[in-house]
Amino acid sequence: MDTGDLVLNHRERATLRAVAVGHAEISCSCEPDLFVDGLACCDQHTAHRLAHLGLIIPVRPGSYGERVPAVLTEAGQAALGIPRKTGLELAA
Repeated sequence: MDTGDLVLNHRERATLRAVAVGHAEISCSCEPDLFVDGLACCDQHTAHRLAHLGLIIPVRPGSYGERVPAVLTEAGQAALGIPRKTGLELAA
């Protein structure tokens, strides 16, 4: 997904930052719910939008409704301005 024209509000960016630092879990379903620090995200509309935009995904497949760690996709990283890892970092 090209995130060049994607406009995110402050809440969406804050949610992506929580995912980026490992504080979020996502339920495995077609309308995934997000949990931050073990608590249900107060804005599930935001969670659904970020998932449907392909910015956050479960770290691994799970059973329907199972909560698994959430991670940013490359598009999610780009939306936050996180540089993409090239693999060259390991050579240094």
